[in-house]
Amino acid sequence: MNVQVIMRDGAPEYAVLPWDDYQALLNAVGRPAAAPPAAMPDAAPPKFSELTVLREAQGMSLEALSRSVGISPAYLGLIETGERDPDAAIRRALARALGLPGWGDDA
Repeated sequence: MNVQVIMRDGAPEYAVLPWDDYQALLNAVGRPAAAPPAAMPDAAPPKFSELTVLREAQGMSLEALSRSVGISPAYLGLIETGERDPDAAIRRALARALGLPGWGDDA
């Protein structure tokens, strides 16, 4: 049996083992086999209509975010109101500045 032990503060906290070994352990103690966990769907990136809320939730002003992305506050305001659709480079810069996944080339 191939088991990985995860330690915390010098003491074992978790044991990680292959799925087949886990199933064998369940069978050995007379429990029914477990169904494999369902795959988690990829979370969709936030919509640009949520940009103002996301920015404000992080305590960033329009000016500070626009400066970190390299665009004017006026242009960022247009993006936030939906009047402009940013190109891929600006989407990536916004995602980086806000610490968000997504908003790559396919946003």
